[in-house]
Amino acid sequence: MSERDVIIIGGGASGLMCAAIAAYRGRRVLLLEHTKKIGRKILMSGGGRCNFTHLHNTAANFLSDNPHFCKSALSRFGAADFVELVDRHGIEYHEKTPGQLFCNESSKEILQLLLTECEWAGVEIMTETQAFEVKPTTSGYALRTSRGQFVAESVVVATGGLSIPNGGATGFAYQIAEQFGLNVTPRQAALVPFTLQPDLLEHLKPLAGVSQPVRVSCNGVSFNDNLLFTHRGLSGPAILQISSYWRGGDAVEIDLVPGAGLEHWLRQQRDERPKAEVRTLMAQHMTKRLAQTLCDLWQIHDEIGQCRNARIAEIAERFNRWQVKPSGTEGYRTAEVTLGGIDTAEVSQKTFAANKAPGLYFIGECLDVTGHLGGHNFQWAWASGYCAGQHV
Repeated sequence: MSERDVIIIGGGASGLMCAAIAAYRGRRVLLLEHTKKIGRKILMSGGGRCNFTHLHNTAANFLSDNPHFCKSALSRFGAADFVELVDRHGIEYHEKTPGQLFCNESSKEILQLLLTECEWAGVEIMTETQAFEVKPTTSGYALRTSRGQFVAESVVVATGGLSIPNGGATGFAYQIAEQFGLNVTPRQAALVPFTLQPDLLEHLKPLAGVSQPVRVSCNGVSFNDNLLFTHRGLSGPAILQISSYWRGGDAVEIDLVPGAGLEHWLRQQRDERPKAEVRTLMAQHMTKRLAQTLCDLWQIHDEIGQCRNARIAEIAERFNRWQVKPSGTEGYRTAEVTLGGIDTAEVSQKTFAANKAPGLYFIGECLDVTGHLGGHNFQWAWASGYCAGQHV
């Protein structure tokens, strides 16, 4: 039976951060990863360039049954703290859209940063090591794994959520939480593309690859960003963002020409270009293919000069308030995160230890804390890993 001070299960962003911080405190740390490669989700992120944080990250960028839970960790390890670490390692990065920081070269640099910190701190890492069972002992916990039994004073579960199973995701964290009597809230795929009903999808399929700046709204929340038409439905940053607020059966409202005063503009065009077809005019606000496809979908074949005010209002309404009822989402296969998870009421917001199981910690995506798109989920991983690492 091999003994350590701290065993961390999961070699992702939060686990690696926690391991380094704990080991720098002089703790004997063993990190277990069940796949061949450490940090696979880090490598996959941001199109291979890792959107590693967001400069304007706040608690408002997270969904949770307790929206205040994340404030403590984010205040103790914020975006500026991780940027300082990135700077210390000489990694060059850029701000792609306001606040979103990406590596100039490769997400491998962020993974190497974490592995280097772990090496300097003296963390022991074992890959291809499956954890099967966690049991309490008189002095901590015993772990049964594919490499035998380990014991430790503290165990940190950093195995993430259910998103991207081919990246190594499992439900292990939820199983351990429930084993120790912790409540786990309902989960669903989030930051995920929508699928569409067959009839609508058939009509929109020719638009696959077309992008359009939009404002999307659902359940009182709105996002301004790009929408992308796909062979399966709707994607792009705007759709991924709103998917976290969508529930099955809800309609999503899409403003295809946000902030343009479309109805007033169409009336002006009626005076200036009465012979122009509406589809031709709308091509000034989007691609010609998108304008034509949507006009066909909505039976808009008018010349603008033939449109009374009521018809113009109706046309503007179509483009400004397109109601789409998704048939579902693409699910965990392509979801960037899992919405819901281990109830934050069960965990200390300071130490991340389970209230009912001292010495057992839960960090990162497995908790009921889900960030917006744009580096917020990585910042939660860094912050929760850092804070737990200070106490394990």
